[in-house]
Amino acid sequence: MKQFDPGDSPSIASITDKVRSLATGMPVTAIHFLGDTAVFVGSEEHAALVSATGEVSSVAVHSGAILCAASDGERIVTGGDDGKVVALDAKGTVTVLATDPKRRWIDNVALHPDGAVAWSAGKTAFVRSGKGEEKSFDAPTTVGGLAFAPKGLRLAIAHYNGVTLWFPNMAANPEFLEWAGSHLGVIFSPDNKFLVTTMHEPAMHGWRLADNRHMRMSGYPGRVRSMSWSVGGKGLATSGADTVIIWPFNSKDGPMGKEPAMLAPLQARVSMVACHPKQDNLAAGYSDGSVLMVRLNDGAEILVRRNGSAAVSALAWNAKGTLLAFAAEDGDAGLLAL
Repeated sequence: MKQFDPGDSPSIASITDKVRSLATGMPVTAIHFLGDTAVFVGSEEHAALVSATGEVSSVAVHSGAILCAASDGERIVTGGDDGKVVALDAKGTVTVLATDPKRRWIDNVALHPDGAVAWSAGKTAFVRSGKGEEKSFDAPTTVGGLAFAPKGLRLAIAHYNGVTLWFPNMAANPEFLEWAGSHLGVIFSPDNKFLVTTMHEPAMHGWRLADNRHMRMSGYPGRVRSMSWSVGGKGLATSGADTVIIWPFNSKDGPMGKEPAMLAPLQARVSMVACHPKQDNLAAGYSDGSVLMVRLNDGAEILVRRNGSAAVSALAWNAKGTLLAFAAEDGDAGLLAL
């Protein structure tokens, strides 16, 4: 294993020893940072707010299962099977943003930098602007994922057989990007030039938005459940294999005609990826509970956590890149200060 030093040349052992173990008391499905407060979103009812010093406080956010979560760095918005869209801030204040009149499950949420929030229930996607104006759009089939474009108020709605691009503030017809199959997670590139989806099958699909040219990204042994842009959007790191798969997006053609990089192989499936917000490094979590940090330019690795009792289910950096939080399906969690 190649080694790299993320700070003041600590050894592998000292990095592992620097991880603060946390008792969240619940299975964790997502982690988001609000400043230096790590918020561990549970699968049922609660979220746990963890300070940089490791103090844990639990907050009830839903009355049932928590199905989705998103964050803009100021708040975390979650959706639940109680039909509610809920916002949580760093102080632990919970605000109900919306309640579905039919009490349908809130399957997906997304946040826009200007304060707009989107959510979906069944086939219907909703957008509430930062000024409180609410609009809805019925997709052809059940919504699989939502994402706001980084520029302008445009919402990508993933569904069966493609993605609909909807401009809530415009009268123009939505644009439809077609590709056969069930599209789930969806993400825009930071430069607004590409759109990528994860699929129900072990593959991803993408479009170059200038001309809607297709980008096929296949060959995975398992379904891709996690993806993360490297700093500057030069590469898209993904889970789904026994290595971290990183597709190149540093040219106008994106990954078309190019092979992906394959880093940090283990005898376990990559379950989560999170790119560092400031440097060309990433963190990867595995199905055996291991967590590695990886340097993108040469694949050098450093061990953060060796094995565990369950797969890593959540992974996140704070905006400054000085804190890394991870959690496993059984609730075992940790916080590393760099």
